[in-house]
Amino acid sequence: MKITDSIWYVGVNDHEVDLFEGQYRVPNGMAYNSYVIRDEKTAVIDTVDAAFGQQWLINVEKALEGRVPDYLIIQHMEPDHSACIPLFLKKFPGAQVVATPQAMRMMDQFFSMDPSVAKVPASNGGELVLGTHKLQFVFAPMVHWPEVMMSYETEEKVLFSADGFGKFGALDQKEEWADEARRYYIGIVGKYGAQVQAVLKKAAALDIRMIAPLHGPVLKENLEYYIGLYDTWSSYRPEEEGVVVAYASAYGHTREAALYLAGRLREKGTAVAVYDLARDDMAAAVADAFRYSKLALACNTYNTGINPFMRDFVERLLERSYQKRTVGLIENGSWAPMAAKVLRGMLERGREITLAENVVTLMSAMKPENKETLDALAEELA
Repeated sequence: MKITDSIWYVGVNDHEVDLFEGQYRVPNGMAYNSYVIRDEKTAVIDTVDAAFGQQWLINVEKALEGRVPDYLIIQHMEPDHSACIPLFLKKFPGAQVVATPQAMRMMDQFFSMDPSVAKVPASNGGELVLGTHKLQFVFAPMVHWPEVMMSYETEEKVLFSADGFGKFGALDQKEEWADEARRYYIGIVGKYGAQVQAVLKKAAALDIRMIAPLHGPVLKENLEYYIGLYDTWSSYRPEEEGVVVAYASAYGHTREAALYLAGRLREKGTAVAVYDLARDDMAAAVADAFRYSKLALACNTYNTGINPFMRDFVERLLERSYQKRTVGLIENGSWAPMAAKVLRGMLERGREITLAENVVTLMSAMKPENKETLDALAEELA
């Protein structure tokens, strides 16, 4: 697929994968992106997952139209982008490999690299001249691996953004960019907000007309929208006003309280997203907790602690630096309710988390007095 007169997309769609990175559900598959730049010298940017190596090579050869590539540029060493390095070098043994010094070390960890392969260590701010096209390298450590770099093409002003601005979903599927990009970002990159902010500051100095990520579509229009979302996500600001109601329930009583709260919030005109943490997509629940300004946790006491699904959910939030939110608590316990105490202790590890004053305690089942407290909590969160 031609992106410009000199740049080709040569990636592949994967509809065989069910869990990306072994944990994220991808019902619409994944795209593994790779690019070819043709000029006086020719460069291939990144490879694809090992399962699609032969298909990728066919795409690369079509874009080359008989040329022999001078460079293989590796921006990121995760196997979904680097696995076909040996396959490529077997086909094109004269190509020089360009990557950060740390990526070079990782290559030797992943593969038994032939010592005769020509390696060109990239430098931060360094330049590779292909002819009229020049690539400037922008190191992006911990976005989301330490060896990552991005490449800015100065002639056509394309930012090859590695995993930045990526999303779940194959390119032959139509879906809203933001939902799957948010789930991707929060799940995979979310911990590294400070590092993303640093790269965004570097990007602000560049005249970017197009963003070419390693997953998802090439972004050609309304770039302020995509960059703005990344700024919001990486600074941990709420994207929208609203409440996520996340519950873990053993016999349905805690669920009843959670759904009652959600109903009362909706009656007040508040945007609400409800998640059953035992059944719904955990990554989507985590992403929406970052999307909205407030969170309500409804949980039964379990083994003098909390329901394992709730523990998993809160740990995922905290390891992604969950902050700048208001959180309401609903607990249930038949003889010694402990969920609110445990959750409060966990949330103290976060930053700028405000706990709602109204804490709802159920003793086994919903009672009229619980509805009064839930109404007060709904009023506070709304």
